[in-house]
Amino acid sequence: MTKHPVLHIESVSKNMDGRKILHDIHLKAYAGEIIGLLGPNGSGKTTLIKLITGLIKKKSGSIIINGFPIDRQFEKAIQAVGAIVENPEFYPYLSGYENLKHYANMHAGITRERLAEVAARVGLEAAIDDKVRTYSLGMKQRLGIAQAILHRPKLLILDEPTNGLDPAGMKDFREHLRELAQAEGTAILFATHLLKEVEDLCDRVVILQKGKIKSEVGLRNTDEKQEKALFEVEPQQKALQWLTEHGFEARSEKGRLAVKVAKAQIPAVNQKLVENGIDVYSIAPFKHSLEDEYMALTNGMEEGNTDV
Repeated sequence: MTKHPVLHIESVSKNMDGRKILHDIHLKAYAGEIIGLLGPNGSGKTTLIKLITGLIKKKSGSIIINGFPIDRQFEKAIQAVGAIVENPEFYPYLSGYENLKHYANMHAGITRERLAEVAARVGLEAAIDDKVRTYSLGMKQRLGIAQAILHRPKLLILDEPTNGLDPAGMKDFREHLRELAQAEGTAILFATHLLKEVEDLCDRVVILQKGKIKSEVGLRNTDEKQEKALFEVEPQQKALQWLTEHGFEARSEKGRLAVKVAKAQIPAVNQKLVENGIDVYSIAPFKHSLEDEYMALTNGMEEGNTDV
């Protein structure tokens, strides 16, 4: 049975003030998946989020949420969306529960049991009856998640949600998002410029620069066939020739050979290299960091002081 994406963006472009902000964007998000939308300021992250939530209109292409095109069936599409954009706003003189109840009144079928469930989901049971003015920033962010998921959205969109959080608050926030994705099967699109946040939280990252998707990188790939090993060998050119002649994908990487090889194959490859007169000094897992990928694609350059 074909697995259908919760969010399907196809060939989307956007012009603003005579300038092309987004160029031919393609993106899919599936249930339970956490995707990082990563890019420097000015890369177009916020513009893409505004398009997905229907706050602005696209120039071309299609955006389908939970099976409904957002431009033709907006109400049905947007019912499947929850969103937190930067710091969520609440009535400070009301309690956390009263704020949630106020929001729940805008949706049909949200029960007292659901209110209690989401408060527990984000770890606010003990403080849900306290006034929001007494909440820390981290608690307000958790209340924001509770508000955004009250109606059981299929898609949760977060735009720079950890701004202002201390390291402990960011760790707590990540844990609640992981639990949400796993327990409720929510697809989460997480827009940020923080590499560390993406590496710690996301299953996949989409790198955006100057309104274009430059790369998609899987961060939780457990397929053994996709593993790479770093071989320190001499003579390197002879080893590279042998590996390529025997069907291995290999390239020089910082004085060593990065080889795509299943872990179970490594002892046999090592033996064959030695038998062919190649000295093997060390073999280690090859880890090409997200930072390496990001810096290579964006040239390490910020593109402006504000995102669009």
